[in-house]
Amino acid sequence: MTPAVPGGAAHVVVVLVFDGVQLLDVTGPVEVLTTANAYGARYDVRLVSVTGADIRTSAGVRVGVDGGWGEVPGRLGTLLVPGSSDWRPVVADDALVAAAAELAARAGRVASVCAGAFLLAEVGALDDRRAATHWRLAGELAGAYPRVRVGTDPLFVRDGDVITSAGVTSGIDLALALVEEDHGPDTAREVARELVVFMARPGGQSQFSARLTPRDATHLVVRRVMNLVGADPGAARDLDALARGAGVSTRHLSRLFRAQTGTTVGQYVESVRLEAARALLESGSDTVDVVAEEAGFGSAESMRRAFQQTLGVSPTAYRARFRSTGGGGESPA
Repeated sequence: MTPAVPGGAAHVVVVLVFDGVQLLDVTGPVEVLTTANAYGARYDVRLVSVTGADIRTSAGVRVGVDGGWGEVPGRLGTLLVPGSSDWRPVVADDALVAAAAELAARAGRVASVCAGAFLLAEVGALDDRRAATHWRLAGELAGAYPRVRVGTDPLFVRDGDVITSAGVTSGIDLALALVEEDHGPDTAREVARELVVFMARPGGQSQFSARLTPRDATHLVVRRVMNLVGADPGAARDLDALARGAGVSTRHLSRLFRAQTGTTVGQYVESVRLEAARALLESGSDTVDVVAEEAGFGSAESMRRAFQQTLGVSPTAYRARFRSTGGGGESPA
């Protein structure tokens, strides 16, 4: 837990930025924390660089800072370290490493987004701790810093007063968890609603949006079948019926669908039903049995298997995690 803020003083959050930092690593968490101020929080968010000069992000966007890191008051509530797609120059920057080490030692809580974990690892803040980073970089983090116990799937990992998050947008998940820790789930939920984001995304980095997974199809027959499935996921959609509706043989449809989308007709039907079930679980209060029937799975057990295989969580856990930030992270046993 972060230390209580004495006398109702603002909670100082220092974001250490540098040239080449990923823009969303910075703006996602900052937007969450500053939005929380409209719901009773008192976060004093300060962007600082090594020299006090403005920085340019990897997207080419110039970002103004509030000053140099040496201007930060002696004690701060939270240090947030964003990342860069190329972490090697970051950890080779002696001045940046020194700034991170000093600020981490003075912070009640330390957090990183994406490749920001490499800078925390470089200063020893992750030694003998569990940590997360972008799934593409997990192997590199583990190889470069063998004392760090790297998790490859969690959206964020909390180990004591150090919290590390996975890739890019997971910084939003992490920041919402910080708001919940400091001000409770109701405030975090209001912030999530305001920003139109999940209170917490269920599952880990392996989760995906079903309809976005297949490649774009250009063939009219395949598009017609995809539209039929999407229009009513709960309807009976076996291969023979879909082929008849498209005016082709089942063999021809299977060959076309695989070539156009990279998946089978059956896999696509299940992915659309899965997304329909997710939407029903998120927005309604129907039982799992009812949701399974409406989404076209036929039984709760069939839907449970699809959720476990694809998202790594059960339908019941999915619904629960959508309503609390606790499900997106991982704490050490």
